[in-house]
Amino acid sequence: MNSTHTIRVHTTVLMSHIGRTFEFEKKGLAQFAVNVGTKCGHDCVYCSTGSTLRMNQSFKDVGEDPFKTGYAIVDPETPDRVADAAKRIKKRGLVQLCTTVDAWSPEAQQYNLGRRCLEALLSEPGWTVRILTKNAAVTKEFDLIEQHRDRVLIGISLTAMPSRADIMSVVEPHASSITDRMAALREARRRGLRVYGMLCPLLPGIANHPTDIDRLISFCLECGAEEIFAEPVNNRGTGLKILTEVLTESNYPEEAKAINEIRVEKKWSAYTTQLLRDIQSNLRSRGALDKLRFLLYPTSLTEEDRQAIQNDDAGVKWLEKEKPPRRGRARRAVESNVKTGQR
Repeated sequence: MNSTHTIRVHTTVLMSHIGRTFEFEKKGLAQFAVNVGTKCGHDCVYCSTGSTLRMNQSFKDVGEDPFKTGYAIVDPETPDRVADAAKRIKKRGLVQLCTTVDAWSPEAQQYNLGRRCLEALLSEPGWTVRILTKNAAVTKEFDLIEQHRDRVLIGISLTAMPSRADIMSVVEPHASSITDRMAALREARRRGLRVYGMLCPLLPGIANHPTDIDRLISFCLECGAEEIFAEPVNNRGTGLKILTEVLTESNYPEEAKAINEIRVEKKWSAYTTQLLRDIQSNLRSRGALDKLRFLLYPTSLTEEDRQAIQNDDAGVKWLEKEKPPRRGRARRAVESNVKTGQR
């Protein structure tokens, strides 16, 4: 971890086990999700889980504010329910572990939740697993994963280059260092395990420079990434405001300014569009554009940027009910009641 600071760990009992996740299915990540709690101890400043789960009863039960940091909420009984569900559910598929928290965060490790959930899922045929974590402790499970190497995809979030370790220790205070995460992915590659890239989010002023993008993509490809997911930082809720304040207090004024600027919708739109273009260009030059999965909620895009992206949306996962028709021929086709098949 990047910090020795301890957090308050609350245990609770949730009803969750293996649930359908239509949102992550749209993202191309998984049809099902397993989550081991409601608040992750990695304490990433930009995290939007508090906004997503703010109405969950667990926060009231333990007396914590979903928008505050310094604590975690975990359910040690989750693997037991996952094991029951893994046997009971007949229609099986790809499960993401996890979607809102991290099964290898410090408090999850305390109860060995990542491995126990993996064992529960892999003990039943028909289930495959997509791991997503910011913790190099996942390497402890590589012996288990090797026994089911075709059924597990390993993703370890890379949110900056190691040269920005100082600032990332502020932004992601209890996650593994970027250096340790990279080492874990190299080990997965060495063992011949399945790997995918997760560059989410790439923060302005910290990880969105073309040089950084090039190095991160190079690393993912060197590790044999089957897919590369990328994403701008979420501009909803209070995350950007809090991140600006934390960076300012930690003496990173330029980075704080870059984050604060994208709180304005037009600036966020420009940052997102440029980020996509730089990633597309890099992968296109390598002949690997087919690996890109750029996750995009377009509601905060300006109309101009939205139309520009639609003109070249290779690799974009449009996260809305229906992608609007393009101008010109496609728009006329829709107006004529002809289906274009665009989403």
